[in-house]
Amino acid sequence: MSPDLFERSSVASGGSTPPAETSSRKIRLLLVDDHPVVRFGLSALLGLQTDLEVAGTADGGLTALAFLEHTPIDVILLDLRMPDLSGIETLKRIREIAPRTRSIILSSFEYDEEINAAVKAGVQGFVHKQAPAEDILRAIRTVHAGKQAFPRRIAERIANNGMTAGLSTREREILELVAKGLTNKEVAGALGISQFTVRNHLNHITDKLEVCDRTEAIFIAMQTGLITLS
Repeated sequence: MSPDLFERSSVASGGSTPPAETSSRKIRLLLVDDHPVVRFGLSALLGLQTDLEVAGTADGGLTALAFLEHTPIDVILLDLRMPDLSGIETLKRIREIAPRTRSIILSSFEYDEEINAAVKAGVQGFVHKQAPAEDILRAIRTVHAGKQAFPRRIAERIANNGMTAGLSTREREILELVAKGLTNKEVAGALGISQFTVRNHLNHITDKLEVCDRTEAIFIAMQTGLITLS
């Protein structure tokens, strides 16, 4: 087990940004992200707030779940794309072991299918990693108060049931075959199309899912239920 698995914060409080409301008990936070710089930066920011306490940080979903088994947490800031356990699966397990803990997505991506899957898994808010500090603090306090904290653009898409990755039926079909281990040539033969067409479809898929390659596209698609393998 790496020394980074459980990082208990010792950041001193001092107050730069005033809290939205005063409380006799601080809001206990858990930060979950596989990038140390993100965890350190957030810990430094949140530790300055008089109404917030960074109880710990975790470098992945499995570590976060282990932490929650023995430490009560009010709000979790959670990345969605992590190597050991996806944010979506982590959210599902959080509901089982810590149902009173509320969760906020902290991500560099606004991929609709991921956000939609996270909402179904019980997340209460979304903050982009490049959002101003005020937005992050507001989201934490809003979610802790029992409300949702989604940016207007995302809240409107959720309300209108418009969360869709925009993949066509053919693109999903191709991605599913690739996920089963077929080569471009084999996919082309199975569907009666050219290898060039298969390659173009895969390029469109990686663009739409905001990923670097087909491996990451398959991972995201499977984690969010975009494709399933029998």
